Amino acid sequence: MSLKIRGLVRINAQGKKLYKFINLMHESRIECREQYCRGEVFRGDVFRKDMKKIRSLAEECAVELKTAEYDSISARLHRFRNRAGLIIGLVLAAAAVLYFSRTVVTIEIEGNTSISDEVIRAALAELDVKAGTPLYRLDLRDCQNRLKTMVDGIAWAGMRHTGSRIVVQIREAVPKPDMALERVPCNIVASRDAVISSVLVQCGELKHIVGDYVPKGTLLISGVSDGGNGKSFIYHAMGDIRGTYEENISFSAPFVSKELLPTGKRKKLRKLRLFSLDIPLSFGHNDYEHSSSQKSRKSLELFGKELPLGIDKTDITELSPTEYSFTEEELSQRLMERVYLYENNFLDKDTRILSREITPVKTDDTLTLNVKYQLEGSISVSKDIYIK
Repeated sequence: MSLKIRGLVRINAQGKKLYKFINLMHESRIECREQYCRGEVFRGDVFRKDMKKIRSLAEECAVELKTAEYDSISARLHRFRNRAGLIIGLVLAAAAVLYFSRTVVTIEIEGNTSISDEVIRAALAELDVKAGTPLYRLDLRDCQNRLKTMVDGIAWAGMRHTGSRIVVQIREAVPKPDMALERVPCNIVASRDAVISSVLVQCGELKHIVGDYVPKGTLLISGVSDGGNGKSFIYHAMGDIRGTYEENISFSAPFVSKELLPTGKRKKLRKLRLFSLDIPLSFGHNDYEHSSSQKSRKSLELFGKELPLGIDKTDITELSPTEYSFTEEELSQRLMERVYLYENNFLDKDTRILSREITPVKTDDTLTLNVKYQLEGSISVSKDIYIK
């Protein structure tokens, strides 16, 4: 059965003044279809727009009135008349789907390993390949050719779009291997004052053995050898000489210092992010002289894909310079943290710490930790041989 467009209502009227009710309907020019009347029962089909008048006539004639509305497009829309938000949402959703289907929403980059996504996206933005750009404005073939010349290290680039998704495929250029300068004549000398603990000679003539003390700059492996008939030969000396040596370093800090501590005051700023456009949703700005902030982003997703639409939130905490006094134990602990950071970040990975001797020196306003290390590590360094 086809769905009716206009809203029709089946009415069933019953009562002693039924004919008065029927006559009043005719006088009021109310259109009634499929009429049937027998005894004290009358039924027919009327339009929903006339129901208010019909109910008034039924009440006037003391007629019992029953109604049943036919299923129709008009009836369905009438049921949702108080759900304006749902209707508006459906309209907006349909408009969003239509808009996003013709606009760049997401950009996916594939095949890159050494070149970061940020570098490629920055180059694409210069070519106007970014979220929010209408697809009809993009010449992907021209963009992929220009992308190769804009970013170093790209050997080939391909671009295609599937709906609102742009896929950028990258093939990186294979870097040329570094040429080791193994033919350059050189000696190996000591990089610091040390006592030799182990030797490994791959090429060259060893000049010192394990247990020897060698000052900085001492020749360890020679790249010059004497041949027969008074001839000398030079070559690239190779090897690794390890030794034990001392290293001294100091760390200092004052007992009283100013630190930025939270005051308890906070602000939350929100912005609506629509493609590259930021629309403020909060009044005010960060007017704190000192502050720390945390940013978070919540993006709208559609079918598992992140859309360029969301809320950026910034949580700002006010900080105030506060004078803080440390005890000797607290300050010593802070300085020890700096000692461990130094050992983890500035000592070579193959360097072993044989011993650590810490001597604290306290003055009226500062505390200093003097650290004396006994280390074991590589002491060899190459030094080119210059021939006249």
